[in-house]
Amino acid sequence: MSEQTPVTQTSSQIDHLLNEDRRFAPTAEFADNAIATAQLYEEAKADRLGFWADKARDLHWHKPFTEVLDWSNPPFAQWFADGELNVAYNCLDRHVEAGNGDRVALLWEGEPGDERRVTYAELTDEVKRLANVLEGLGIGQGDRVAIYLPMIPEAVASMLAVARIGAIHSVVFGGFSADSLRARIDDAGAKLVITADGGYRKGKVSPLKPAVDLALGDRGTGAQETVEHVLVVQRGENEVDWTDGRDLWWHDVVPAASAEHEAQAFPAENPLFILYTSGTTGKPKGILHTSGGYLTQSAFTNKVVHDLHPETDVYWCTADIGWITGHSYVTYGPLANGATQVLYEGTPDTPHPGRWWEIVQKYGVTVLYTAPTAIRSFMKLGRAIPKQFDLSSLRLLGSVGEPINPEAWMWYRKIIGGKTAPIVDTWWQTETGSIMVSALPGVTETKPGSAQVPLPGISIDVVDEDGTHVGNGNGGLLVITEPWPSMLRGIWGDPERFVETYWEKFQKQGYYFAGDGARLDDDGDVWLLGRVDDVMNVSGHRLSTTEIESALVGNEAVAEAAVVGASDETTGQAVVAFVIIKQSYLSAHSPDGLAQNLRLWVGEQIGPIARPRDVYIVGELPKTRSGKIMRRLLRDVAEGREVGDTTTLADTAVMSVISAQVK
Repeated sequence: MSEQTPVTQTSSQIDHLLNEDRRFAPTAEFADNAIATAQLYEEAKADRLGFWADKARDLHWHKPFTEVLDWSNPPFAQWFADGELNVAYNCLDRHVEAGNGDRVALLWEGEPGDERRVTYAELTDEVKRLANVLEGLGIGQGDRVAIYLPMIPEAVASMLAVARIGAIHSVVFGGFSADSLRARIDDAGAKLVITADGGYRKGKVSPLKPAVDLALGDRGTGAQETVEHVLVVQRGENEVDWTDGRDLWWHDVVPAASAEHEAQAFPAENPLFILYTSGTTGKPKGILHTSGGYLTQSAFTNKVVHDLHPETDVYWCTADIGWITGHSYVTYGPLANGATQVLYEGTPDTPHPGRWWEIVQKYGVTVLYTAPTAIRSFMKLGRAIPKQFDLSSLRLLGSVGEPINPEAWMWYRKIIGGKTAPIVDTWWQTETGSIMVSALPGVTETKPGSAQVPLPGISIDVVDEDGTHVGNGNGGLLVITEPWPSMLRGIWGDPERFVETYWEKFQKQGYYFAGDGARLDDDGDVWLLGRVDDVMNVSGHRLSTTEIESALVGNEAVAEAAVVGASDETTGQAVVAFVIIKQSYLSAHSPDGLAQNLRLWVGEQIGPIARPRDVYIVGELPKTRSGKIMRRLLRDVAEGREVGDTTTLADTAVMSVISAQVK
């Protein structure tokens, strides 16, 4: 499993110390029935732009395009620019017109156990009525609508109704504070907010409308000025304040509206949504995506990476619509493909830790797409919980969000996938809009922990600081070398920041730099090494946090690990690890001496240079609401500093608990 490789001393070379040699080919049965074949790579290689034009033609165009890509003003791309389409028509009306109106679009499960089955015909009807309501409120092409909702069918309907009328949605995750919501409403200049009284989270109603009221009030700079109306879904039945003339109940206005609404065509480059991602400056970055190219790549990647057979599959992407995964692989991709999918409102552990597996069993889920942090948290609880449920319907598993450690990958395959389901470990970002690097499940021989290869039609490289290809067996910076259809079109209202953030570093080559480190193995497959900001410099060696975390998770005692580099007088930076121990291990062993054993374990697995200076055993790790570990905060603890801003954490109390455990 392990050997130490010689160090190449260039500033961007990331030393690779952990080797993985397990391989899993798809079964013959899976490969025979898979949608994607190896031929896709050949087609894309022979004519990249022609390939994407073919994929775009799988959509319905009111006015067909004649130009595929305009890259005359880089980095501002235009795809299919002279074509016109309607995104909502592609996700709804065309399936109804094709005779699939009775197919279930959404199998919705509320956290308390209530459920709804929404067909394509019913969802289309609701979206048409809502589109009429929005137009009646003066919302039109180019206007911005903020959506602040729980995971209920009305959330998907709201996104599609905004898209239907050519307006722009900005979905804000329902766990964000009034100040975060206000910053996003102000930046976008939203005219309308769609929210709910509240939604269920961890067994109780989490209020939403009160946060909207706070956000629209005086936050120290005066009342919010652009919002004219607030449309409120009744979900939690919690008491809410009401502003007459501004606030409207969904159940009063949507059912009463006309169900007749013709989908108008809009240019392919009509903005579809703004999605805010945290910026280093503290000012949120509004990532802008447009319509034709985004829908083309989201639908195509959903179909081939998730091997989506709409007639037979029950697909479940567990992401919230507040994240890009919930945009591309809950709302737009699956509905454009006419799929049936599960939509779940609550948390994985409410009312019991087997809730997800209960849902898989109940609905016969065949394709599951979730985050490594969720998988590792299930590992921590132990295999006894999923073993209580029938998971035999699952035929494909997916991973998204952070690099997945090889041992978490193996657990996912064995315990959840019954040792046969292929795993697609996908790399992409809010900015890329759709999956960029992944296995094709019927084609690729997968390797635990590797994102594998760029998808057909996508051009990826790993380069050094000068933009030079590092070659197989080496690590460096992950770049995208050619424009792609679902690429971001800018940062809302700030083109200079867009150029500076993503394009300035490799301006000469015209590469997009993602901010991630990666290495190419001997076969040329891609392994993600985490954010470049998280790479540590230990005695002149540049080490990836991801590899050390993977070594720790490879120990039988460890469910999850986060590694940071802390300042050290001797080595420049020292490795500091925070680990969560599996409950099954603690029930059979004493934790005494475990921290020291784990230090030695890492040394054995990947060499003495990577051995942590400190290992802290903790109960939880600081995670954002989308499941990413906030290593910056752990660095503060490791270096004895006051802990920085915790507002984006799912549980803001977790840092005080960790700080107390470390002292």
